Amino acid sequence: MAEWLLSASRQRRVKAMTAAAGSAGRAAVPFLLCALLAPGGAYVLDDSDGLGREFDGIGAVSGGGPNFGASLHILKVEIGGDGQTTDGTEPSHMHYALDENYFRGYEWWLMKEAKKRNPNITLIGLPWSFPGWLGKGFDWPYVNLQLTAYYVVTWIVGAKRYHDLDIDYIGIWNERSYNANYIKILRKMLNSQGLQRVKIIASDNLWESISAAMLLDAELFKVVDVIGAHYPGTHSVKDARLTGKKLWSSEDFSTLNSDTGAGCWGRILNQNYVNGYMTSTIAWNLVASYYEQLPYGRCGLMTAQEPWSGHYVVESPVWVSAHTTQFTQPGWYYLKTVGHLEKGGSYVALTDGLGNLTIIIETMSHKHSKCIRPFLPYFNVSQQFATFVLKGSFSEIPELQVWYTKLGKTSERFLFKQLDSLWLLDSNGSFTLKLQEDELFTLTTLTTGRKGSYLPPPKSQRFPSTYKDDFNVDYPFFSEAPNFADQTGVFEYFTNMEDPGEHHFTLRQVLNQRPITWAADASNTISIIGDYNWTNLTIKCDVYIETPDTGGVFIAGRVNKGGILIRSARGIFFWIFANGSYRVTGDLAGWIIYALGRVEVTAKTWYTLTLTIKGRFASGMLNDKFLWTDIPVNFPKNGWAAIGTHSFEFAQFDNFHVEATH
Repeated sequence: MAEWLLSASRQRRVKAMTAAAGSAGRAAVPFLLCALLAPGGAYVLDDSDGLGREFDGIGAVSGGGPNFGASLHILKVEIGGDGQTTDGTEPSHMHYALDENYFRGYEWWLMKEAKKRNPNITLIGLPWSFPGWLGKGFDWPYVNLQLTAYYVVTWIVGAKRYHDLDIDYIGIWNERSYNANYIKILRKMLNSQGLQRVKIIASDNLWESISAAMLLDAELFKVVDVIGAHYPGTHSVKDARLTGKKLWSSEDFSTLNSDTGAGCWGRILNQNYVNGYMTSTIAWNLVASYYEQLPYGRCGLMTAQEPWSGHYVVESPVWVSAHTTQFTQPGWYYLKTVGHLEKGGSYVALTDGLGNLTIIIETMSHKHSKCIRPFLPYFNVSQQFATFVLKGSFSEIPELQVWYTKLGKTSERFLFKQLDSLWLLDSNGSFTLKLQEDELFTLTTLTTGRKGSYLPPPKSQRFPSTYKDDFNVDYPFFSEAPNFADQTGVFEYFTNMEDPGEHHFTLRQVLNQRPITWAADASNTISIIGDYNWTNLTIKCDVYIETPDTGGVFIAGRVNKGGILIRSARGIFFWIFANGSYRVTGDLAGWIIYALGRVEVTAKTWYTLTLTIKGRFASGMLNDKFLWTDIPVNFPKNGWAAIGTHSFEFAQFDNFHVEATH
C-alpha cells in the first residue's frame, strides 16, 4: 500500500512539474517546485526546539463562517452605551438606573448569527460610552466603581439569560483611561456571579501604561488575562513582553477596503506576530454597514451599506483573511521559526500539534499596504526565490495544498485561488517559491479550504427618492427604525399608550441625560436618513414635544456631517419649541440663525412640520401653513435628512415622509 501511494505521488508530481514548465500564465503555478535549485537563503520550519506562542485567532469588531470566506475566529462587539462611537450611537441595555432591556440594538442579533455560522467563535464585549446615570453628573465611568462593574456584568449575564450567548472576554473602556481598582472589582464581581471563565482584556489603548502597571501591581497582573493594544504598527513593547501575558492587537486595520487595504491587512496579520508576538489581530470593522459619507466609510472587511437594495460587496480583505483563518484555529501554535524574507515580506507557520502545518507568506509592498495608521516607515520588496525546509515532525509531510492571492492590476489579480498542490516526497522536505510583490501564499496540510461562491448580490440602488415611515410596528424585530442612523441620542420604536389613535405607534428619542461620552456628541439629539447627495427635498414629519417650557424638536435637510464630527454639522434645521417659538438655523448647534419668531406651540401636542429646500431657498410650514418662506441658503449644497431634539429630552416623531431629487 505504501509503495502504491509513493508511486502515485511521484506520478502526480511529474504531472505538476510538466504543467509548471508548460504554463504561460503566472497564476497556474507561480512557484518553482522542489527539484529546482534557487539562489537566496533557506528558511527552516522546525518544531524540534519546541513551539512559539499559542494562536488566539483573527477577528473583527462588531463574524464567522467556517471555510467559506473570512471564517473569522473572533467577534468583538460594542457594549452599547447610548453615546456616539464613530459612525453612530448604540443603545445601552440600561438607559436609566432601573431600566434593563436585552433586546435593543443589533449586537445581540449579530452575535447569534455569528454563532450559527461558527459555534466556536470567541465573543468579546467592550464599552465605548456609558449611560449618563453611571457618572452621577460627571463625564466619567469610574465615579462609582462597583456600579460600573455591576452595569457591565449585567450585560454579560443578560447575554446568557436572554440569548444563550457566552461572552468569553470583557474589556475596560475603549481607547480611554483604565482604572486599576475598577479592573480588580470587575474580576471579583464576575467571580461572584460564577463567571470565572470570562477573561479580562486591558486596556484597548496603548501598550505602555497598562504593561508597566501590571509589572508593579501583583493583583492587577493576576486579574488581566490579555494585554490588548490598538493600531500597534506590528510592534509591542518590552514591558508588555516581560509580563508573559497574551498580547493582542485588539483593534487594527480601519482602512479603506480597496486592494491597498487588503495589503495592509495581509501584512499586519503576519507581522503582528513576527515583530510583536501578537497572537490575535482584530479588524475594525467587520462590515461597512453605515452611510459611506460618515467617517471611515468602507473601512470594513466587506461592504453592505444599502439595506434598501440588499446590495453588498465581498471585498478583497475578506479573502486575505481566509489565507489565515481557514487554515488555523485558536489553540494552534506558532512555530518559533517565523520571520522576514530576505528581499521583503514575511512568513509565519502554525501547527495544531497533531501533524498539521500551515505556512502563510506575504510580500506586500510599502505602496500597496499602508494602513490608515500608524505611520509606516519605508521598506522595499522585490522579486525573490525563497527556499523553505521542513524539519522536525514536519519533515515527512508528503503534500501541501496551495492557496494564492495577487493584489494589484486587474489583469494580474487573483483572490484566494487554489493552485496545484505541492508534492514533497522526493525533496527532503524542501521547496522553493518564486515570490513577487503584493502576493500571499498559504501552504497547508489541511484540505478543507474553500472559496465560497454566492449568487450575485442585488444591484446597487440609490436611496429611494420618495420615502415614508409611519412606525406602525407592533412587535419590532429591532428597537430602531430601518435606515435611520442615530448620531446623538437614541431613537426607538415606541407604543404610545396615551394615544390609541393615529399616534399609537411612534419613534421616540429616549435619552433624558447626556451619556458618558467617548466622542464629541452633540448637545442636541439627531438621527440622519437618506442620500447624502440629496439637494432639493421636502421633509414632512409629525412631532410631539414631551418637555414643557424647555423642550424643542427639529426636522432638517442637507445635513453634511455625522459620526464623530456631528457637533459641527451644517444643514437647514427647522425647530419649534415648547415656549412658543420657532427657529431656522444653518447648523445643528444653532449658531447660524436664518430666522426666528413666535408661534403657537406647546408641549404635549402633535404638530406637523414641513421643510422644503429647493436650490438656494428654503421654506417651512407648521400644520400645512407657511410659517417662513424663501430664506436664502447657500451652504451646504447637499446632505441627509434628519430629525432630532433640542436637548437630551423625550420627544416623539411620526409619519415621516421625504420627497427628494438629487
